Amino acid sequence: MTIAEKILHRINRPDLLQTLSEELTPSELNSLLLEVFDRRIQRLSPANLLQHYQKNRFVKPADLDVMRLRELETRILQIFETFQFRPVELSPVAPLGSCSVVATADQKKVLSALRGTEVLADATNALALHAADLKKSGQWQPTQPTDQLRLSTIQRHVRTPPVTVAGHTQHFKIGCLVSSGRDTGNFQFECESLAEHLAVMTAVLRDTLQISSLRFRFIQRAGVDQGRLLDRVATHIRQLRKDLSIETDTAPGRQNPYYKGLQYKILITVGGQEYEIGDGGFVDWTQQLLQNKKERFLITGLGVEQLFRLVT
Repeated sequence: MTIAEKILHRINRPDLLQTLSEELTPSELNSLLLEVFDRRIQRLSPANLLQHYQKNRFVKPADLDVMRLRELETRILQIFETFQFRPVELSPVAPLGSCSVVATADQKKVLSALRGTEVLADATNALALHAADLKKSGQWQPTQPTDQLRLSTIQRHVRTPPVTVAGHTQHFKIGCLVSSGRDTGNFQFECESLAEHLAVMTAVLRDTLQISSLRFRFIQRAGVDQGRLLDRVATHIRQLRKDLSIETDTAPGRQNPYYKGLQYKILITVGGQEYEIGDGGFVDWTQQLLQNKKERFLITGLGVEQLFRLVT
């Protein structure tokens, strides 16, 4: 029996969950929940509020040097922009289901909110929605079939699984790149977009932050002619960037349906210890959002806050 089922059994309302989730419109459910929360906060005193603040693992500020973090963020965003990835200041909330409807994320790991929203848990999903909206509304139109829409951001994310690392919080900064394009054959989008993402990450980590030990690991994932895709992309980038350390994993021990065809990881060594500081890969989100199998989308996430703690 789930926690929800136990609660419904205790209050003798076995059909309540079905009524709320299936029989009410989103607007009706929102109005009902707003009234519930309004009534609950009327019972709170200022002393209660402070107690809740002290106990709530989502609300405490991050313990770091804010000004120095801002300096690092600015340097990274300037690099993003130099490589034509337009910086976007996202809303701190996204549409409800942004991570779980088009991807394999568990909604229970996202902080769901009212008015059809959720607290932003993955900026690449929000950028996918923004890119799809720009395309569908005609605000962005390619002049050539191979043109790409490139977006970037550095955003504080909130996720619900408990954090076990001392000094870390449920919210953290991640830098994100996305490339949106169309299939033009011979994995051209995949080769060009991934080469660009690796160039940006190299400019940030090796050239700017002077992290000399930098490796990229390409991992074969199911779908999209995964064997041919990995081989084609790896060959292209190795020929293009002989200065990069690239390894391939064609038989990973664990499957990851989040990515389609290829996932990649960004590995650095700082102080003699190796860290996975970022990852990315190809996803089918814009295919789903725009209902077009020709759409292609590449994402990258860089642990900016973790990076800050390592290099400062």
